[in-house]
Amino acid sequence: MSHTDSFGLATAAEASGRSLLSVLWVDDDADLTADLADLLRGEQYEVECVPTLAEARAALARSAFDLVIVDLVLPDGSGFALIRDAAPHTGEFVILTAHCDVDSAVEAMRHRVFDYLTKPVALSGLRTILERVRASRRPRAAAARAVSAGGTPHEDAERRLAQRMIGSSGCMRAVRRLLLRAASSEITVFLTGESGSGKEVAARCLHELSARAAGPFVAVNCGALAPALVASELFGHERGSFTGAHRAHAGVFERARGGTLFLDEVTEMPVELQAHLLRVIETGRVIKVGGTREVPVDTRLIAATNRDPLECVERGELRRDLYYRLQVFPVEMPPLRERIADLPELVAHLLARAGRNPKDGGLSDEALSVLCQHRWPGNVRELANVIERACLLSEGEILPEHLLIPLPRGVSRAAVAELEGLTLRQAEDVLIRNALARCGNNKTRAAAMLGISVKTLYNKLNRTEPTDARG
Repeated sequence: MSHTDSFGLATAAEASGRSLLSVLWVDDDADLTADLADLLRGEQYEVECVPTLAEARAALARSAFDLVIVDLVLPDGSGFALIRDAAPHTGEFVILTAHCDVDSAVEAMRHRVFDYLTKPVALSGLRTILERVRASRRPRAAAARAVSAGGTPHEDAERRLAQRMIGSSGCMRAVRRLLLRAASSEITVFLTGESGSGKEVAARCLHELSARAAGPFVAVNCGALAPALVASELFGHERGSFTGAHRAHAGVFERARGGTLFLDEVTEMPVELQAHLLRVIETGRVIKVGGTREVPVDTRLIAATNRDPLECVERGELRRDLYYRLQVFPVEMPPLRERIADLPELVAHLLARAGRNPKDGGLSDEALSVLCQHRWPGNVRELANVIERACLLSEGEILPEHLLIPLPRGVSRAAVAELEGLTLRQAEDVLIRNALARCGNNKTRAAAMLGISVKTLYNKLNRTEPTDARG
């Protein structure tokens, strides 16, 4: 098989005139691999299937592959062993597993795994990963040259969006696909999702990728405006229209002319003003407070809310006709707790944004495990605050105590008080003893309770317990 590595020029498939990939599939489930391999070969992928680590190592010694799909549980060991021992120039690795848990997420971050596939494998998900691997294997310089020549603007937009809307989970890939479709049009987009889930970031990406990118991006939080000033801020006012109106004022629709207007928390707008907003959307004209003349507006509208809009309609807090006007192209932003697999990418991005030099220490496995188990009510915004604070508190590697995440439910203040005055090692000993007692000496459950791996727990037990105390 003729093939050059990631430092070279072409993949084996590209060298033979095709822009597809060479794939090594390592799994002892013969029925699964045979069926999917046949499908991929029919789509012009080169696929070799092996059932064991030993045969996989032999295959990698013979040839290089663009992608290695490896099951975590194999007859002769863990799939992570293959990833750990692979040569640096081996292609991307994708884990195949029956379920994704915290420990495997931590391990995947350590080994820089490209993505997960869960069993049963969905063909659509597999195809998506193959496409992403193909894109990642193409030299970026070639892509940049193509974009500068006007060849592939869609690829450029996709790359720029992935740099802003970070995450390789299925739900984030789905969000990016929707945003890419909407960005090239003038369609009204309605973003929903919890506070801190990235609605304004998504709105800014829509603007930056649109034909209006050179125009202004104006964002207004409808819930933060004083009730008496909402109409003036949205639609503008004429001089003398009310006490204190000493001069004419342009509303956000006028200020966003030629660009994008982002109405955040639109369900907080007073119901009596929603009819005026609906009219502006329908006519493309605004009447200022105290005025009679219609002023044409030229803006693309994006709205957002952190509440369930249909529930707001049922409670009479959002006009039904306005809801249908806004709900032309809905995009729901997933909460962070539903895309925990994206945490390693998000953390790496936030550490880089904070100016953290990798040689000064990154995030420890134990700290990542704590992050993976937190519920994240504040979503990505909360994560950004936690990482920024941890960077200030840590002088090297970020440990769980640097995160200052609130105590999980069920942990009493009395238990915390028990740790006061102790050294870090003594405090760890107390926590380990308490966790083992609560879990009936079940070390797997105790490790999960402590937010560390079982291996880390055993290492700490070897440090703290006499031999006859270990089970």
